[in-house]
Amino acid sequence: MRIAQIAPLLECCPPTQYGGTERVVSYLTDELVRHGHDVTLFASGDSSTSARLVRCADRALRSDPAIRDPLPYHLMMLQEVCRRVDDFDVLYFHIDLLHFPLIRRFSKRTVTTLHGRLDLPELRQFYSAFAAVPLVSISLAQRRPMPPVSWLGNVYHGLPDCLLPFCGASHGNYLAFLGRISPEKRPDRAIEIAVRAGMTLKIAAKVDRVDQAYWDTMIAPMIKRHPNIEYIGEINDREKVQFLGEAHALLFPIDWPEPFGLAMIESMACGTPVIAFRCGSVPEIVDEGITGIVVDSVEEAVAAVARISAIDRWRVRRTFIQRFSAERMAQDYLALYHGSKSEPEISLRLSASARSTNEDPDLHVAA
Repeated sequence: MRIAQIAPLLECCPPTQYGGTERVVSYLTDELVRHGHDVTLFASGDSSTSARLVRCADRALRSDPAIRDPLPYHLMMLQEVCRRVDDFDVLYFHIDLLHFPLIRRFSKRTVTTLHGRLDLPELRQFYSAFAAVPLVSISLAQRRPMPPVSWLGNVYHGLPDCLLPFCGASHGNYLAFLGRISPEKRPDRAIEIAVRAGMTLKIAAKVDRVDQAYWDTMIAPMIKRHPNIEYIGEINDREKVQFLGEAHALLFPIDWPEPFGLAMIESMACGTPVIAFRCGSVPEIVDEGITGIVVDSVEEAVAAVARISAIDRWRVRRTFIQRFSAERMAQDYLALYHGSKSEPEISLRLSASARSTNEDPDLHVAA
């Protein structure tokens, strides 16, 4: 099959440090090539891929200080995609909604995975206007705010099995926080949990310009007040091996409807269990008592720190392989490409969660 993968240009594929969507696009692209497909990746010029690369910017836009507005580069990329549209059997978009007005004449050959939050009020009107565009969600929780649209399926993210090797024991007596310093990620909660549990907390996260004030006024002073809190900064995949593998647990104390949360499965890949707040996709991703503990308060999280060592780290790793490998992700997407309308086991997995929140499980079944 001739497949086009259209990635955002903010990061290269895969990102050298932080970056979720481009990371998933990279892993999926390489896995599809491994399956024998003819794949073309539209991405930044500094990307590394086994597919044919169409360079749509010299380098990742976030790493170029001269770039003030990424929109023109994405529109130029879309112009090139439309010029080559007849070269592909399937065009697979990862750029949220920019392409929708341009694909009407060939939308049946497209698949659009929505990687972002969908609970913003203006999005409901937008997606209602393009209700026929085939969509893929990355969690069933992500779908909840959406109007009736053409869900093709739901596919959870996956990582290569060999990317983050298994670590059989927690050699470091610390908790880990990985990702981004922002109010919705709640690093303040992570600090409070660690302080109350009497544990060291290591924070490996980037600070975006939009969150600089939050860092300066809230998080940096908290770190300064508590000697058991260590800020490491942004790290790459190689550094994650030790950072996550040696941690007692990953804290994922989010306070927003996060559609997936890649850090959770990165931790699971190492065998490190997750303590996560019951928001967004968390109840779908974390298998209670198997790969982590889902909590509803700081008090419950502190109690979970004391209980988390009872979780079998090898079972965490096995569950990751079964549910969140790149191989599984590619197989699920190929099933969608070939017209399958069935969603692998996920609607059943969420039904219990939906009942617990008084939601109708039927809302989560593909159209």
